[in-house]
Amino acid sequence: MKMAFTDVVLFITAIVIAGCGNNTSTKNLTATVLYDATIIDGNGGAPLQHASIRIEGDSITDVGEHIDTANATVIRLKGKTIMPALISAHVHIGTLKGTNTKPENYTRNNILSQLKKYEDYGIENILVMGTDRPMLFQSGLRDSSVNGLLPGARLYSAGYGFNVPQAGGPITSVMDQLFRPASPQQVPAELDSVAAVKPTVLKMWVDDFGGTTPKMDPAIYKAIIDEAHKRNLRVAAHLYYLSDARKLVADGLDIIAHSIRDSVIDDALLKEMKAKHVAYIPTLSLDEFAFMYAQKPAWINDEFFKASLEPGVYEMITSSAYQNGLKNSPSYEKNMKGFETALKNLKKIYDAGILIALGTDSGATPVRAQGFSEHNELALMVQAGLTPTQAIGVATKNAAALLQIDNRFGTIEKGKIADLVILNANPLDDVKNTRKIDAVYKAGIKVSDGVKYND
Repeated sequence: MKMAFTDVVLFITAIVIAGCGNNTSTKNLTATVLYDATIIDGNGGAPLQHASIRIEGDSITDVGEHIDTANATVIRLKGKTIMPALISAHVHIGTLKGTNTKPENYTRNNILSQLKKYEDYGIENILVMGTDRPMLFQSGLRDSSVNGLLPGARLYSAGYGFNVPQAGGPITSVMDQLFRPASPQQVPAELDSVAAVKPTVLKMWVDDFGGTTPKMDPAIYKAIIDEAHKRNLRVAAHLYYLSDARKLVADGLDIIAHSIRDSVIDDALLKEMKAKHVAYIPTLSLDEFAFMYAQKPAWINDEFFKASLEPGVYEMITSSAYQNGLKNSPSYEKNMKGFETALKNLKKIYDAGILIALGTDSGATPVRAQGFSEHNELALMVQAGLTPTQAIGVATKNAAALLQIDNRFGTIEKGKIADLVILNANPLDDVKNTRKIDAVYKAGIKVSDGVKYND
């Protein structure tokens, strides 16, 4: 595929800027060795101590205690920890700007700015779940991003999602590109239109949003699943209720894209999900954001959090009007209870051996902070009962598997693309140490010193 001239310029600029970050001259050197660090490889085992990574081109060529440093720039990292870059399998991008989500915000510059934000937070691959717009595909931006030709996180897309004929959901103003079939007979032609943009997965909304909108007709979502599978596309569903999860899994759903929040999952459904290889994206941060601002959490004044917000959002969420509005909402107690149920279900589903991948719904609304949400999700998974090692695996290896890019990304091992985060503290001691970013590497090149704020 031919690159647009602007894409070429951005790509070359990114490489030049990244190269300027090295203190050591790279003249006549063909490799980089990240030397003498603790390495969390994402595979779930014990970390490697005093180990090194050799990078040649965009790939890892060796990992271990005794690494060849010949013809290499050696970057000494004693006392630091290296882990794979994070992967977020459920986000939204482009329509958020300031305190609003609007279709007119969906511009090339806004998308690139948000991709850079994810990268500064150590996230190098994202999956946008069903709210993308034609410009992304017609301009070649998605393809250039996936192929690593643009700065920032690589953008994978679910294209245009499916919803009910009546407008429904919290971000209806930016859901105008969704397909809304009124009958199963409409589905094949509409699915052809989505398949034409080559989405990573297909997204559909199967929920009543607290009784505010009709649920999708089961006959329609069954047709969506069947027609998607005919086109070799997997289907992810936005849902809330256990009863819907049962029906969808029975009908062949591939990915549950949010937590089950009304009831604790039963063993029969766990067994069926595992047998059918159904994946699960808990998006715990979404549920916490629905009530937590009213409780003035400790992190609300954390600079790592504040730096992730769009202009004006911090002032909005710390205002008495906003916080009291949440607390006085009829759904306040329900949201807290749903969050607690989501925590329980995450632990049960993980223990059942079902693939769980990191996703947060960040960027769908102004209060779902891009970048911070992903690190917060790690802490919430640990709160649910996972170990830091397990949570990191969910956010790296498992998320790569869900995106079907695990042959190249998600772990630190020979032959994988060198997408890495260097940390100033070990997250296995405290998972919140993933926020102490020293540097971010994308495809073997240092691309960020992390989030800019006063620590």
